[in-house]
Amino acid sequence: MKTGQINVQTENIFPIIKKFLYSDHEIFLRELVSNAVDASQKLKFLSTNGEFKGELGELKVEVILNLEEKTLTIRDRGIGMTEDEIDKYINQIAFSGAEEFVQQYKGKEGAEQIIGHFGLGFYSAFMVAEKVQIRTLSRAEGAQAVQWESNGSPEYTITDVEKEDRGTDIVLYISEESKEFLEKARIQGILDKYCKFLPVPVFFGDKTEYIDDPKGERDENDKVKRVAVEVPNQVNNVSPAWTKAPMDLSDDDYNAFYRELYPTTMESPLFHIHLNVDYPFNLTGILYFPKIQENVEVQRNKINLYSNQVFITDSVEEIVPEFLTLLHGVIDSPDIPLNVSRSYLQSDGNVKKISSHITKKVVDKLADMFKKDRKDYESKWESLKIFIQYGMLSDEKFADKAKSIALIKNTDGTYFTIEEFKEKVATLQTDKNDKVVMLYTNDPEGQYGFVQKAKARGFDVLHLDGPLAPHWIAKMEQDVENISFARVDADTLDKLIQKDEEIPSKLSQEDEEKLKPMFEGVVNKEKFTVQIESMSSDDAPIIITQPEFIRRMMEQQKMGGGFYGAFPDMHNLTINANHAKIEEILNTKTAKSRERKVKQLTDIALLSQGLLKGEELNKFIERSIELV
Repeated sequence: MKTGQINVQTENIFPIIKKFLYSDHEIFLRELVSNAVDASQKLKFLSTNGEFKGELGELKVEVILNLEEKTLTIRDRGIGMTEDEIDKYINQIAFSGAEEFVQQYKGKEGAEQIIGHFGLGFYSAFMVAEKVQIRTLSRAEGAQAVQWESNGSPEYTITDVEKEDRGTDIVLYISEESKEFLEKARIQGILDKYCKFLPVPVFFGDKTEYIDDPKGERDENDKVKRVAVEVPNQVNNVSPAWTKAPMDLSDDDYNAFYRELYPTTMESPLFHIHLNVDYPFNLTGILYFPKIQENVEVQRNKINLYSNQVFITDSVEEIVPEFLTLLHGVIDSPDIPLNVSRSYLQSDGNVKKISSHITKKVVDKLADMFKKDRKDYESKWESLKIFIQYGMLSDEKFADKAKSIALIKNTDGTYFTIEEFKEKVATLQTDKNDKVVMLYTNDPEGQYGFVQKAKARGFDVLHLDGPLAPHWIAKMEQDVENISFARVDADTLDKLIQKDEEIPSKLSQEDEEKLKPMFEGVVNKEKFTVQIESMSSDDAPIIITQPEFIRRMMEQQKMGGGFYGAFPDMHNLTINANHAKIEEILNTKTAKSRERKVKQLTDIALLSQGLLKGEELNKFIERSIELV
């Protein structure tokens, strides 16, 4: 038997490990199982290159719960260790790594991420165990099995033991304060989270399966009976789809893997992108486009980040552009530094290259779909819309490439690119400043009258809705030459698309001076600006609109991103100087009758915009009944 002291100057290294290194204690199991997998893969490599000539046998990792002993054991049949190797890898390297880690990262954000790179993976065991044993037999011929033991102080003991099978058992005597890790469901949950796709089979306990009766017994319907049997419970898929070549996978395989990742999801993804890069960095993975709902926030954190098939996190904002966090799927890269702060990640060269590559793959896939099957692309547009608009608003490189594949739809349901629509309407909808005015509605039913008036004049109206539309419209006005957007109810059509020619007015200046106070007297002057314009006699006598600029700023503020202060809820009440009803009001002899007509026309206009409510709406209804 040998006793000694671990090569460490800091006496309180174990409290630091327990309290600081990992904010989430469950990570100990990820570290220990990952180490066991690593030991198995190293032996396989040594066997392949001829350095290990023994019988490889079945390589697997077992997680064993013993409630009587209050132990959790992680067992592998990997390379094992000699006493000298324990001294080197456990007693020396690990603790020099621990001190280095503590000095560099204490108090820094992200320090709880994977720290096996520092040799600390094994020592995470002391977060949950009051005593830890390593029982190991090296792959070397004639090796002596040894046991290393420590109770969490710098002292340890090493003794010779009997062990028949090659490999290592890590035995954790779980502490009272960590007894949750003696619960089968808790361990199963951690394994499902972190070890679901490890490349070596991982087993935990047994599970019940139903098979045909081996004796061939039959039921009353003469069918072979099904009987329950206990079989070893393998927790992982050792060959997940992203580790395979795209040519070896069908669409059914990709969809099956999607359901494996998200078993509670009912809908299939729209399509996928398979990532496979080995230079200048290593990156594999599969990204799926889900059917994105209007609520953007609900969809986040669906990309799982792995390092060599070990789950790390589902918070990948520093590794992929923000808009790509709406995607689902898996990214696996050993080249992402996972043991540093997030601020470091954001400036890391490899991370930036990986981020740019993923963005390029996504936009290339979209462009390819658009080019190959425009109709299919259009059929998916309503799900793609938020994603692409979000990308264009948040990533300039993406915006530049996506501009030619971003679609807009008119009120007849026909899709166009921006340039296609611009060219289509240029003749009629170019104003006197040579800007093509893109008329749009965000509510075809609510703005029905305005839409129909525009279409009657030969104009085409877009249907642009969704939470990002106001921001996206402003972005397009910046990025596309000589266009502007105007909602159909933002002003009169002649104001929205101003031409050089003017429609003559039937009213004299004296008429206007008499008319304007009549309408100002029936509305709140703080909320409504009364103006008189010469319009077509076919237009409504009174039109209530909200200026495009004010309304757009208010919409942007609702979605966030408004920096203009609070905007007043102002509207324009525009009197059509050429409408017969306005002429009739001027010719009405009694003041009471005149006021009644002004009020009725104004209320009709307010009602059409949903602005007539409460007592005023009730009075309007009563007045209308009297008129009938």
